[in-house]
Amino acid sequence: MCSGRVDMSFVLRAFLNGIDGVFIGACRLNECNYVTQGNYHALNMVLLSKRVLEHMGLNPERLKIEFMSAADANIFAEGVNAFVKKVKSLGPLGEGEGINRHELKSRLVEISKLVPYFKMANQEKLASHLKTPEEYDGLFTKEEIDRLFTEMVSYYIDPEKCQACMTCLRRCPVEAIVGGKNRIHVIDQDKCIKCGTCFEACPPRFGAVKKISGEPVPAPIPEEKRTIVRKSKEAS
Repeated sequence: MCSGRVDMSFVLRAFLNGIDGVFIGACRLNECNYVTQGNYHALNMVLLSKRVLEHMGLNPERLKIEFMSAADANIFAEGVNAFVKKVKSLGPLGEGEGINRHELKSRLVEISKLVPYFKMANQEKLASHLKTPEEYDGLFTKEEIDRLFTEMVSYYIDPEKCQACMTCLRRCPVEAIVGGKNRIHVIDQDKCIKCGTCFEACPPRFGAVKKISGEPVPAPIPEEKRTIVRKSKEAS
């Protein structure tokens, strides 16, 4: 499998399942067997993931990518052995960082939900072709990732303004909007990837979709209160 197909969600899932370290073996840069040059994407994904792990309080050295060819058995063996030794020195996941198991699982679950947001917010950088290891540290900085969290936006549909036109519901790329004909729409915050499509799609005359930053999203209205009762036109 091309290393470019190794998604951040795979890495987080491994840690969520209790793995103490993740090692990714990839083809040498500029020697990709596919026109996609997926190993560059894998490198950038690892650099981003390391910063996210750091933000969570986990040691970023629990994740490593090594570039080699199929003939580099010695490099593979040496790389894996060195990584295993390093991970053992860090201790079990979470314990080495002083995070209890329950808190660690909670953090990983919440971060996993944000993977689409991370990828969308860093599309250009994830497509970068870094030429030297010296460039790696500068691709994603700690301050940049911290800002990614603090400036994170959410979207909410104002039940007082929603006209159940279903425009946002049809346009949502991840089907995160619940609604229907004559039903006030609600955004499932667990599914929402914060792409803003609903905000852009909502007709200006309604202005029902709100962009929220720096404050909690209001709770959705109860299911039984989502039906819109249309006023019938009086007979002339």
